[in-house]
Amino acid sequence: MNKQPLKVAVIGGGSSYTPEIVEGFIKRYDEMPIRELWLVDIEQGKHKLDIVGALAKRMVEQSGLPIEVHLTLDRREAIKGADFVTTQMRVGLLEARRRDEHIPISHGVIGQETTGPGGMFKALRTVPVILDICKDIEELAPNAWLLNFTNPAGIVTEAVLKHTKVKSVGLCNSPINFYKFLAKEYGVTEREVLPEFVGINHLHWVTAAYVNGEDKLPELIGKGREYTASNVTALDWDADFLSSLGAIPTYYLRYFYMTDKMLADMTASMEKDGTRADIVSRVETELFELYKDVNLKEKPKQLEQRGGAYYSEAAVNLMHSLYTDKRDIQTLNVKNGNIIPFLPQDASIEVNCVVTAQGPTPIPLRIIPEHVTGLLHAVKTYESLTIQAAITGDRGIALQALVHHPLVPSVTVAKALLEEMLEANRAYLPNFFKNE
Repeated sequence: MNKQPLKVAVIGGGSSYTPEIVEGFIKRYDEMPIRELWLVDIEQGKHKLDIVGALAKRMVEQSGLPIEVHLTLDRREAIKGADFVTTQMRVGLLEARRRDEHIPISHGVIGQETTGPGGMFKALRTVPVILDICKDIEELAPNAWLLNFTNPAGIVTEAVLKHTKVKSVGLCNSPINFYKFLAKEYGVTEREVLPEFVGINHLHWVTAAYVNGEDKLPELIGKGREYTASNVTALDWDADFLSSLGAIPTYYLRYFYMTDKMLADMTASMEKDGTRADIVSRVETELFELYKDVNLKEKPKQLEQRGGAYYSEAAVNLMHSLYTDKRDIQTLNVKNGNIIPFLPQDASIEVNCVVTAQGPTPIPLRIIPEHVTGLLHAVKTYESLTIQAAITGDRGIALQALVHHPLVPSVTVAKALLEEMLEANRAYLPNFFKNE
């Protein structure tokens, strides 16, 4: 087995998720010996980097492993010679997420950080930064794998695959959550379950749920069982709808299938306690107070409340499989090819893959339900247009992306949203204001 010591760079190292990825590196050290762990952030995130970095160093010291933890604001130094680069950043910080959620809701539209107008503007801010990071990787670590779980993960991954030479895979915590849900439901280990996913990031359907080789999906649908997450309101699915769908939708599909109820819930929440961004801000404040405790030398249980539970576990699993040529099955964001025939070949899709040292190979799908194809194609078209807009700063393309998103009700609403959200994001979107 390959035992070459590794260098890993974590872009967004000051994230509250970092203790989880450090825990994963410690647990897998015997099979994946990381010698250098570089946590890198920007000046605005330095105070969080210092707090999280100190906790990371205490965790490593407690483990007794020879992992060097470096904290830096110099991204190029962190990337140089890296074997793996992971991205877990938020361009504009939580304040930008708050605007992504509040502004659409004020226009009577779903306000969510990865879906609809909020997701589009997160992508517009993020894609140029990710592509800039990729230039550094191409120059300083051309053989590195970029593991992206910066949202919207599907759009960001597609931008990298289309516009760079970087070896990249996108990942999300939604699939790993379903693995854990299915294993718990039947009292087995995660190695004994194999769900099949069809779709794209945050827009997928589970079309099979194997437990020791037996498909339990009809039973799960019959019981009305499904999985959810703390960052999406768990409104109940209609039983007749699920039965006729013949699949379990990801919890993010509530925004498309229950738009009226989800919008009403968001509006009421915003007026009472704020949106998810406000809640996350409060959770993060509590987490960083915990992280400051010099006696804390492990990942605190409270991190699971953050909404992105198991993101880092998914990243470590992927890194380990790439490093060891494990050839296991993971659900990842990869280039389509011919897996979903009605989507472009260079589109990013989210499906099961066999992970080898050469990268993930998507597994052909057993079935693609006919009734999901329209929505899937529409959202993928919006994603492709959003990438074009992010790169060019073309307001016309941005308008087309927004108008053709299924959650935006009209051209009038789209134009109003575009104008207000561009202005609110002016500091992060210089491309759109270059003619002023």
